Amino acid sequence: MRAFAETVDLATAFDAIHEHWSPQVVAQVNDQYVKVVKVQGEFTWHSHAGEDELFYVVRGNLDIEYENGRTVSLAPGSLHVVPRGVLHKPVAREECWIVLIETVSTKHTGDVESPLTKTLAQQLGEP
Repeated sequence: MRAFAETVDLATAFDAIHEHWSPQVVAQVNDQYVKVVKVQGEFTWHSHAGEDELFYVVRGNLDIEYENGRTVSLAPGSLHVVPRGVLHKPVAREECWIVLIETVSTKHTGDVESPLTKTLAQQLGEP
């Protein structure tokens, strides 16, 4: 198991991110990773068959579109949980900073491969 810093300064963690849609793991709580990510534009339609996914907006606004046409809009300070197995697509019209809480087994884009997909090693900052 990788050792993480005892305390995480979120502003510093976000400052270290230079690529949109590239989450970085900053902490682990039991079998959950805490990730920070800057997003802008549209992500890939995907789902996570066995895991829920928590989105917490720190800066900016995020829409989460669902396959049934419903959209959940999140402002700074808002959080939303996408239930496991539900097809969704995050969208940020302008740059948005979010914290994700996901089970350590969660694949970035579920079973969908796209140019935006990041491996767990990439998210952990490993070579």
